[in-house]
Amino acid sequence: MITLLGIDIGTTGSKASLFSAEGVLLAESYVEYELEQSRTANEAELSPQVVWQAVQRIITEVVLKVPNTTVKALSIASLGEVVVPVDQHGNVLSNAILYVDPRGTEQSKLLEQKIGSKRIMEITGVPNHPMFSLPKMMWIKQNQPEIYSKTWKFMLFGDFIAYKLTGESATDYSLASRTMALNVAKKEWDSEMLRAADVEIDKLPRLILSGEVIGEVRATIASSLGLQSTTLVVAGGHDQACAALGAGILSSNQAVDGIGTVECITPVYSQPVLNSKMLESQYNCAPHVINGLYLTYAFNFTGGSILKWYRDYLGKGAQYEAEKQGMSIYDYLNKTASASPTELLVIPHFAGSGTPYMNPDAKGTIYGLRLNTSAEELYRALMEGVTYEMRYNLQCLADAGITINSLRAVGGGAKSDLWLQIKADIMNLPIERLNINEAGTTGNIILAGTAAGLYSSLEEAIGILVKPIQTFEPNPKHAEWYEQQYIKYKQLSRVINEIH
Repeated sequence: MITLLGIDIGTTGSKASLFSAEGVLLAESYVEYELEQSRTANEAELSPQVVWQAVQRIITEVVLKVPNTTVKALSIASLGEVVVPVDQHGNVLSNAILYVDPRGTEQSKLLEQKIGSKRIMEITGVPNHPMFSLPKMMWIKQNQPEIYSKTWKFMLFGDFIAYKLTGESATDYSLASRTMALNVAKKEWDSEMLRAADVEIDKLPRLILSGEVIGEVRATIASSLGLQSTTLVVAGGHDQACAALGAGILSSNQAVDGIGTVECITPVYSQPVLNSKMLESQYNCAPHVINGLYLTYAFNFTGGSILKWYRDYLGKGAQYEAEKQGMSIYDYLNKTASASPTELLVIPHFAGSGTPYMNPDAKGTIYGLRLNTSAEELYRALMEGVTYEMRYNLQCLADAGITINSLRAVGGGAKSDLWLQIKADIMNLPIERLNINEAGTTGNIILAGTAAGLYSSLEEAIGILVKPIQTFEPNPKHAEWYEQQYIKYKQLSRVINEIH
């Protein structure tokens, strides 16, 4: 059987999905791993060796689940920003410094002094921030010169896994944009940024298009993974960009709403948007995995995690009732949640705020509690609060010239009828649910299958693999109520953000 493999590398785990050419999911595997953290310096690192071991395991597991399979091609989605220093012989020189690690803060300030925030945004499409790869590279050069001097390439995680499979070092434009070293309009490593950072351009991988073949799996490891030496390794991209493709987002005014632990809305458009409003709201502008298109990430750090917080700390009784009725806890909470909009306002900054504020010290707030406030109201209000926050992001995107007329929901939160209806009502937009569970790996299947010639185009692949199965239209009565509540939400948010 001819199959296609999608791999998604995350911060805390990696997933593999094996599909038939007809778009049938045949097997999945997921492996978690631990971060390496320092209690004293607030440092956070990820071991490349641990990730590589996890990827080998998930590939082997999915292939074993489907006997007599021939994997025609595979493609990889991954987290961005985080770089792996690799020497000339392919040896990893140190752990990868994560985006939440404070190292790089002083280096980011130095880039601000040398170039300026406006110019950095104009060049790279991202606001200057220590989370990106370039300040981390600068920190390594200044504090670990022996590692820097031995580094042949600084690879992002998608590149690193592709390198381990093929022996070739290359990165696609969507991942490269997360380094803060890519000229987003010219699609090349930027000499002005690298000169200011004092980082040599030859320490960065070559740039290629998503969907381009990097190479074939090395014969020395193919058999141990259950792959063929003819299996193509196809350039994937940043996980959110791959998710946008996997949701079938191909044109302007459309966006995917990824409702996972973090919620991220990713709109697509045809020309780079690099204006002052983008910088003011701290939005990025990045190349899409579809050549010629661009995208932006508008996100809140507490998406599904806010419901997990409720489950773990306030939902013990609900857990008991769910088990008694043979239901999952979330199905039970959705079933028993208040059927009507609430008067509660939840500022969902339980893990700091995402765009447009990007304030790691922001705190969550629940406003409007009364002695008769019920657990059912509070649970619904948490969903409403996250959705108000994302509605505000839609407003900020529109102010920057990026308008969204429809949303496609993916991720764990997209399984909730309640939440999708709340989204349709608060955003006053139709919300489509898709037939796919994992948009990221589906995006990789689309790229891999097209590169391998199993599909004639991305459009054909999307037509085969991605189908809307349900649309949630705004309820006019609820939408009117939420419009007034949204005004109050913005007022409350402004006041809360002024408290330090």
